[in-house]
Amino acid sequence: MAVNTLQVPAGPPKDPDIDMGLALVAQQRKERVIQTVKIGLVWVGLVIFLIVLLLQLNFDPNYVFAHYKFVLDGLWLTIWISLVSVAAATVLALLGALGRLSNNPIAQGVAGFYVSLIRGTPLLIQIFIIYLGLPQVGRTLIDMGYAEIGRTFILTGAQSGILALSLNYGAYMTEIFRAGIQSISHGQREAAESIGMSRWQIMRRVILPQAIRVIIPDIGNQFIAMQKDSAQVSVMGIWEMTFRANRFARQDSKFMEMFIIAAAFYWLLTIVSSWLEGILERRMAHAYER
Repeated sequence: MAVNTLQVPAGPPKDPDIDMGLALVAQQRKERVIQTVKIGLVWVGLVIFLIVLLLQLNFDPNYVFAHYKFVLDGLWLTIWISLVSVAAATVLALLGALGRLSNNPIAQGVAGFYVSLIRGTPLLIQIFIIYLGLPQVGRTLIDMGYAEIGRTFILTGAQSGILALSLNYGAYMTEIFRAGIQSISHGQREAAESIGMSRWQIMRRVILPQAIRVIIPDIGNQFIAMQKDSAQVSVMGIWEMTFRANRFARQDSKFMEMFIIAAAFYWLLTIVSSWLEGILERRMAHAYER
């Protein structure tokens, strides 16, 4: 009696387009790498050109290598001021955006006045008002017998810088938050209202989680800009990178050398922050992929 052998059924036929697609993806990846290398070589060439040009203008590289650590010691203070300021600015921006979108005329008026006033005046003027003007108000209140209230107006340089940066960037970020919130379709609000959600629940559970994905890239850009604008707090004697570079430059009249050191550190800080922002954006995008 013949024994019939069991045959394993063959799998689905291989798609002939898969190999072509994989080859195309590999080719595109190779082209991107080549393009990146070419751009990198252009950057290296430009940096070498600038170095040669500076050396022709009596630039002293030995002085740079001997004193760059003095400027570098202010890097962490720059980062700390920027992080605290962007966190406070984010809270102010959220409150300002909710005020601009509110139907309450008081909330709309306060938020609109705040945005218009801060965006309509220079950051440096705001720094001077907070650092030099508020203590004047505080001393007046102390003379009037309101010592406890008056002392709250007298701030340190770091506190004044953080407050100024927070108020300034909070006003600009208010419009970013407002646009992000308004980008969510009205149909989702109606659907949430239909199941009995309150306005606060709709904002917290439906609108804000989706708006954050839209807002994150712009917040990252604002943080990068804030890192550079934090140099303006040096006018208050805060020992961040710009203040340190200026202090040493005046001592030895090496302005080009010291400020190029500071500029290089700000540039590197911006590159690192942009890279981290890109990672965060990709993670946020993956979270919403289906």
